[in-house]
This record gives sequence, structure tokens and C-alpha cells, in this order.
Amino acid sequence: MKVKKILIIFFFLFFASFAQALTFKVASYNVENLFDMTKSGTEYPDYIPDGSCGWTRHMLDIKLNNVAKVIKDLKADIIALQEIESEKALVLLQKRLKKKGVFYPYYAIADSRATAVKCALLSKFPVVDKKEIATGTKADRNILKVTLDVDGNPFTVFVNHWKSKRGPESRRVEYAKSLKKSIDKLDEDADFVLTGDFNSNYNEFKTFKKSRKFNNTKGVTGINNILMTVKDSKMVDEKLLTDQSSNEYLYNLWLEIKKKRRWSNNFYGRKGSLDNIIVSRGLYDDSGILYVDNSFDKFDPDYLFLNRALFRWQRAERGRGEHLGAGYSDHLPVYAFFRTN
Repeated sequence: MKVKKILIIFFFLFFASFAQALTFKVASYNVENLFDMTKSGTEYPDYIPDGSCGWTRHMLDIKLNNVAKVIKDLKADIIALQEIESEKALVLLQKRLKKKGVFYPYYAIADSRATAVKCALLSKFPVVDKKEIATGTKADRNILKVTLDVDGNPFTVFVNHWKSKRGPESRRVEYAKSLKKSIDKLDEDADFVLTGDFNSNYNEFKTFKKSRKFNNTKGVTGINNILMTVKDSKMVDEKLLTDQSSNEYLYNLWLEIKKKRRWSNNFYGRKGSLDNIIVSRGLYDDSGILYVDNSFDKFDPDYLFLNRALFRWQRAERGRGEHLGAGYSDHLPVYAFFRTN
């Protein structure tokens, strides 16, 4: 009888430990220019409130509804956002989501620099700490670093929006170096992810080599060589990630899906994997927060496409004219699942 009681207690504690585990979803989405209706002087000319391109309250209302629809369907617990103009625009999105039955009580935005668009984050978990990582000039967007309390576990999310490919790779290397300095200050077993729009393919070190326009760094890329997602000209895999004794190398989750699906934007027929989720060694160490293996993918429902192209926010004159009040973004969201131990 005594043995039976001990067994009952053992099984109760065993299954209770699983019941306490929490699985949650992290996503990243470049929403393509969510601007508010306050004239601040830093807007893009075509997003000046009530300006010549027709950015009106009605257009903002449509844009909010469309972005909120994607986020609602995405069902993420933490979502990193890019191209948010201001805290005001972020709060408008937060309120619109609440109207649709999706509540993100916590948010953060990198708004200390007066850039046209900024990195932001919406979360169902409390924000413990927020910092901004500056790089380049005052015209460059800050990287947002947010530490969340996920069921009593610290979880750090770096939200990135690096210089576009209108500039050479040296500009993106600046972002990578600033980000790497911040990573190197973390504990070796820290649980963190890098996410956002890096304006770099997961294998940028291969794709940009033949481009004189981009390759002004003698083959060095920010996402691969500075962030150390490659070793000896090969992408870092999970074995190399977990065998190392520090956070020297990082693992890009695009490697977990078939090559045909490794794209999240399509610029005039050129498919790219600019939106990335990159994970750390600490997410594989069986303590704190853990990555759910092979859970990475992109979010690509049919309504985000128009005639096989991404159904981006529509404007007349091939994207240079008036706002037409239709469409979503020129990027697809990406996501991955994590759990507490």
C-alpha cells in the first residue's frame, strides 16, 4: 500500500511538470509602412497626412484593419514588427487588434531616433527591460532589444530592420557589428533570438558575391560573417550550435524548411529571405526557454497574394502614386515556436 502511494505521487508530479510547460509562438512581420495621422516632419513624402498621395484617416483605417487581420490569423504570442512610424501608430494597431479579440497588453518601440519608420514589438508577456542599439548615423534605424518574462523565464528578442539594398553591404555590416557587441554582453546560457528584416538573405555570403553594387566588403556579410551563422563557408547547423561552449555561432532557422519555401519577399521576381529568425545555443540547453525543433515556417495564406505576387499595399503609378486602400505588405511573416522547460 505504501509503495502504491509513492507511485501515485511520483506519477502526479511527473505529469504535473509537463502541465506547467508553456508553448508560445514568436513571429516577425514587416508591415510595409504603418503611419499615423500626425504630421511630425519625418514622414516619407507619400505618407504626409492628407497630402498629395492621399494618406487619409480612411486609408489608415484600411491599413490598420489589414495588418490586424494578418496578425490575428498569425496567432503569435510575441510579434516583432518593422516599419511602424511611431508609438501612436503602434498603439492604434494594438487597439485595433483588441477590437478583433486579440489582446497584446505589452509593447515596445525603438523611437529614440527620429527616423521615418521604426522597430517595434507586441507581446502577451510582460516587458522586463527595453533598450535600443544605435548604429551608423542618426538616419539609421535603431535595433530594439526587449527582455520579456515568459512564465518566470527571461527571454530576449532583438528586433532588426537593417539598411535596405539601396545601400552596399558595408551599411548592413555596421548593424551586425553593433548587434554582435550587444550579444557578447549576454550570459553564455542566455535565451535569445534575433529577428526582423535584415535586408539580407539567410545565405547572403553566397547570393551577393557577384554584385559589385553590394559587395564592397571583400565578401564579408553582416548576417553570416559578423553574426557567425557560417563557419568555413558552410551554414551553421544545430550540431555546431549546440557543441560550442559559448554564443560564438548562431543558427538561422530558414535551414529547417525546404529550399523552395525559403523566401519571404519577392522584389520584381527576385525572391529573398530578408526576414529571419536566428537562434542561440541557450535555446537548446534544456533549461529556461527552449526552441521547438522544426517549428519554423513562413505565414503564406492565399489572401496575401494577388496574381501569384505578394499582395502588397497598393498605390497608383506602380507604387509611386496615390494610395488605393487595398493590400497588405511586400513581406510575408515568419514564425517559430518555443516552450518553457
